[in-house]
Amino acid sequence: MVFMVDIAPTVPPPRPQCLSQPRPQPKLHRVSPHPHDLTQVTPHIFVWQHYDPDVKADLFSTALQADTGIYFIDPIPLTPAELVDPHLSRSPAGIFVTNVNHLRASTALAAAFSIPIYANEELSGTPNFPMAHWVGDGESFSPGLTAISIPGGPAGETAVYHRDNGGTIVIGDAIINFEPYGFSLPPAKYCLNFKRMQKSLRKLLDYRFQRVLFAHGTPIVSDGFLRLERLLTDRGC
Repeated sequence: MVFMVDIAPTVPPPRPQCLSQPRPQPKLHRVSPHPHDLTQVTPHIFVWQHYDPDVKADLFSTALQADTGIYFIDPIPLTPAELVDPHLSRSPAGIFVTNVNHLRASTALAAAFSIPIYANEELSGTPNFPMAHWVGDGESFSPGLTAISIPGGPAGETAVYHRDNGGTIVIGDAIINFEPYGFSLPPAKYCLNFKRMQKSLRKLLDYRFQRVLFAHGTPIVSDGFLRLERLLTDRGC
């Protein structure tokens, strides 16, 4: 079951009770035993989340329907039912990891669907990314999907821009949207160079978008550009 809802910026998505299992699951060496919140943001965008007690925060993942298929952004482990849910398993095409800390279940999901992993070329040589396809700043790694490097954040920090349906930005750690911080920049201790990251975030305003999605935080589904512009101006970025 998938819920299609309008998500308020500060209200977590509703929790579906179950997900359908239309066919046998693909083989996967790491799956989650717990169902997640799977929410349809638009007809072509899904998000799901799970609370991680190790980091004491909700982890969010995104699935984007692009011209060539579905791309997963920072995927957390999926349950066997979710692996065969038609909203996630139809035409999988690739995975994008937004920084060095967000590999999560990418390796397992790539193996399950036989799809490539993409990441910022800055992470080339990193042990956890031996088979990644490297992407540069401003590079389109699939029609309609563009990588935007955010230097100064965690290593390899990259936002993904999806041009369709008014535009969507998916952000790793450079911006968050959860309590007690709200829609904000992360604490400086999580960044390699906080001041440089602040300046780098202005590049996002070169794109036009309605939605801002996060690796940590509730999606913003309308007026995303205006809200981000206001945030960066208020923070002196």
